[in-house]
Amino acid sequence: MTMDCFDLAERFQTPVFLMLDLELGMNNWLCDPFPYPTQPIDRGKVLTKADIERLGANGWGRYADVDGDGVTYRTLPGTEVDGAAYFTRGTGHDEKARYTEDNVAYKKNLDRLTRKFDTLRKAVPKPVLSPAKKPTKVGVFAFGTTHWPIEEARAALRGKGVEFDYMRLRAFPFADEVRDFFAAHDRVYVIEENRDGQMAGMLRMEIPETSDKIRSVLHYDGLPLDAESVVEEILAHETR
Repeated sequence: MTMDCFDLAERFQTPVFLMLDLELGMNNWLCDPFPYPTQPIDRGKVLTKADIERLGANGWGRYADVDGDGVTYRTLPGTEVDGAAYFTRGTGHDEKARYTEDNVAYKKNLDRLTRKFDTLRKAVPKPVLSPAKKPTKVGVFAFGTTHWPIEEARAALRGKGVEFDYMRLRAFPFADEVRDFFAAHDRVYVIEENRDGQMAGMLRMEIPETSDKIRSVLHYDGLPLDAESVVEEILAHETR
């Protein structure tokens, strides 16, 4: 995931946060050896000296969305050719990176950023879907080290006649698969180790149609999530 973060940060020219929950960050976990990276960092849309010479000093715009995906071309420091350097002052700039207070240019740039994050949504690591053994309208949505307790709870609930589809989130912005998952279920238990239900709040904000389907399962007593807590919470709702 760290290698993915570097690639995404370069390709989309944006900060990327790699998040670890407290359980993973403070305790020892067994895992398979990490593969050593064999591919170079994907630096995305970088113009070389030859590109600038071909385009001409005024032939490219640092913030011009020529491909329609919101991601613009850039040069790297030290590109030794006239026209490679650019200067940006705050958010008030046009496609050529020139300072401006023009409201049309400002809105155009913000609209481009929206397109960029829509493109990023398709590039981040996809959520992992684990379907139930038989069709169900119940879903569980979680992330991080809640995974193994959820798998244990799943086996216990199956013995009690409760099946659920399980989606493990791996990145934000939410991929389209997240929207599809909620659309396919009548209710989804969003499990998180957080008092305030921040993930549920993000889902309601980013995908408003999930609001009436979310059932928050919150675990915040300072201990790692356990399967029994998941089983009790879901049974309390499913057997009413």
